[in-house]
Amino acid sequence: MNDPIRLLQNHRSIRKFLTTPIEQEKLDAILHSGQMASTSSNMQAYSVIGVTDAELKKRLALLCGNQAYIEQCPIFLVWCADLHRLSAASEMHGTEAQTDTTEHFIIATVDAALAAQNAAVAAESLGLGIVYIGGIRNRIAEVAELLKLPVLVYPVFGMCVGYPDQTPLMRPRLPLAAIFHQETYHTDNELSAINEYDETTREYMLARSEGRANRSWSEQMAERMASPSRLHMQSFLMKQGFLRK
Repeated sequence: MNDPIRLLQNHRSIRKFLTTPIEQEKLDAILHSGQMASTSSNMQAYSVIGVTDAELKKRLALLCGNQAYIEQCPIFLVWCADLHRLSAASEMHGTEAQTDTTEHFIIATVDAALAAQNAAVAAESLGLGIVYIGGIRNRIAEVAELLKLPVLVYPVFGMCVGYPDQTPLMRPRLPLAAIFHQETYHTDNELSAINEYDETTREYMLARSEGRANRSWSEQMAERMASPSRLHMQSFLMKQGFLRK
């Protein structure tokens, strides 16, 4: 196994950081690595906002559900899907960009995710740790106002970056057979794969919680999927100029 694969397979989310600042050279390398991710038709339909101001991070931590590690990390990166820049580029040539299509929304969201994951791997290769923050969408309109996002831009997720101050257990993933389908989609072994993973996750949860939690993956997912979340997203996205057709 080579070093890149070893790095990728050793990923874990970090939620406790040292106060050590990230060197500018390393931050530049992380962001440039993100830029080199694949992007649909070279549209590069994303932007990143780096937040280091203590008060701003404190406010964002509150809006994200009181996640204290947003305050603790040296820099909080907000990865945004961005069609605003493409609209401006189109106006330079006297054309109107069709920014409100579902396809362009997907392109911008995927571009942001691909760039962010490149950046995450680069950060880990430099001895840093990261954790993605989906809670950025909890109170997304307030986040957008706080970060002064224009129309055609929305925050997909945040990312805490910093030097780790913990070594958490690695969270196990589903068996490969559960997510890889040869030639066509197969459901034959779906339940057996879930049952196998349930046993693995029970052991993980017991170890992580020092015996206090004993819940399987399917139990956790059943609870999570039973109630819809963030139903404000559709109206917010349409207000921002997305998903109108």
